[in-house]
Amino acid sequence: MLVNIPVNGLTLEASLEIPERAVGIVIFAHGSGSSRHSVRNNYVAEVLRNEGIATLLMDLLSEREDLSYEKRFDIDLLSERLKLATEWIKEHPDTKNLFIAYFGASTGAAAALNAAALIGEDIKAVVSRGGRPDLSIPNLDKVKSPTFLIVGGDDTEVIKLNEYALDKLVCEKELALVPNATHLFIEEGTLEIVAQKAAQWFKKHLI
Repeated sequence: MLVNIPVNGLTLEASLEIPERAVGIVIFAHGSGSSRHSVRNNYVAEVLRNEGIATLLMDLLSEREDLSYEKRFDIDLLSERLKLATEWIKEHPDTKNLFIAYFGASTGAAAALNAAALIGEDIKAVVSRGGRPDLSIPNLDKVKSPTFLIVGGDDTEVIKLNEYALDKLVCEKELALVPNATHLFIEEGTLEIVAQKAAQWFKKHLI
């Protein structure tokens, strides 16, 4: 269902889906230039719902804000929006009793880790897909949430950035490389692997 989440004087649209008997919810933080309509994130969200996990796919920027390159890479702004969305989830009657986790892609992964560092143990897990966790380096040692970094095996530069970030994390952590995958996981079968690995991580920490 379509919901509206108030943040910083704006109202941002989001898609909220809650399967029967869900005990956890994953909030998706999209990368720069993407939106809640991202085909890849919607596929992952569908896999999670099939495993009994609720999902919230939201736009962290308004359409006007998304036209600004600077705002797309304003990690502090994106993190604050994600934090406010988390507070909304905690108060909404349909979701207030659900454990919360984050799934971040690209710059959304940095926002997810920043928000997790700010919120603390209430965020039960974080998964990053082709993310830029290096953009949240100052806060990585504050993250308490079990964190899983998933990177394409052929995404050479991003692998290096994730390995660097992994070393800075002091929480439960893991890095997985998906063979033959590039940054967007467009190669046949690679996104399915991401979804399966993410579902396993979330089930371990949410259910």
